[in-house]
Amino acid sequence: MRKLIVAGNWKMNTSVAEGVELAKKVSAYAEQKNLPAGKQIVIAPPFTHLAPVAQVINADKVILAAQDCAATKNGAYTGEVSASMLKGLGVKAVILGHSERRQYFKENSEILLKKIKLALEEGLDVIFCVGETKDQREAGQSLYFNVVKAQLVDTVFTLTKEEFSKIIIAYEPVWAIGTGLTASPEQAQEIHEFIRKEVAANFGDEVAQNTTILYGGSCKASNAAEIFAKKDVDGGLIGGAALKADDFGKIIDAR
Repeated sequence: MRKLIVAGNWKMNTSVAEGVELAKKVSAYAEQKNLPAGKQIVIAPPFTHLAPVAQVINADKVILAAQDCAATKNGAYTGEVSASMLKGLGVKAVILGHSERRQYFKENSEILLKKIKLALEEGLDVIFCVGETKDQREAGQSLYFNVVKAQLVDTVFTLTKEEFSKIIIAYEPVWAIGTGLTASPEQAQEIHEFIRKEVAANFGDEVAQNTTILYGGSCKASNAAEIFAKKDVDGGLIGGAALKADDFGKIIDAR
């Protein structure tokens, strides 16, 4: 069964105290709404917030995610946080492959596959991000389709069917992250449909129909309903709008 998910990626924002208050509000909202089966709310605070946030949310209503994990199990890797450490805090999922990690920290498919494997070994779900840059988008469909396909082929398409069942794909057009630009509902549907067809080609139609594909990229309360209405869009990976509980709630309602 395809999950309907609205996930909030807080990035490097909020103090610990602010994050705890935001998490409380999101959790209270989730309890009040009594979400139907198959619809999930995910929040991904900074590493520093995970332990206190885990203490204030209703884990049956809100899934706690991390924004990244290390590409190694343990050892002398100053500043890194392993998948097993995250699991020990009550984290259930991890975002990997975000365009900011690819751009600023030079994470390539080899590194990302190591992270994916380690996260899966710890029983964590993986929200795996793919997407093209502005130049790649403007170069035409053949290029941006190939860019997204390559990001999948080199990583999650190397997994077994069982492993892939723990993967949630998030399409995030890099040109629409933090720019105010947003893919039109038609553009979102086009690439989501393409991704689902590629999943079907690799794992079969049943797997493809059960794969959750989220849209990320300046998705907000004012445009979420229109984007989420498309048949291959199963929710959103939300950035800035996830930092305000009221706005995030409206986006949850949209899906």
